[in-house]
Amino acid sequence: MIVAFDQPIPARELDQYLKEFKELVEGSGLVESVAAQQHIRVPGDDHAPVAVASAIVQLRLADLDALNATFTMPGAVDLIKRWQGRYPYKVLWANHEPLA
Repeated sequence: MIVAFDQPIPARELDQYLKEFKELVEGSGLVESVAAQQHIRVPGDDHAPVAVASAIVQLRLADLDALNATFTMPGAVDLIKRWQGRYPYKVLWANHEPLA
């Protein structure tokens, strides 16, 4: 999952968003693991044709049913609305089989 905030967000706020997101998905019982890190900015980001990531989140799930269930997990809508109200952002999903 690539999270791209529309405007720069203070690092401590981004850390808080990632912490809350991780707690939500870990508490759902749907994920095997979750990892999240802030994007490391480089000069080439200035030339990105679409968007620059603010953070990367990786969810490891058992199967497609678990992936589908993450989109309706309790608390997700509230977290999204609260953070979108403070710092609008977009999310790009990249769903795939485990990488080597």
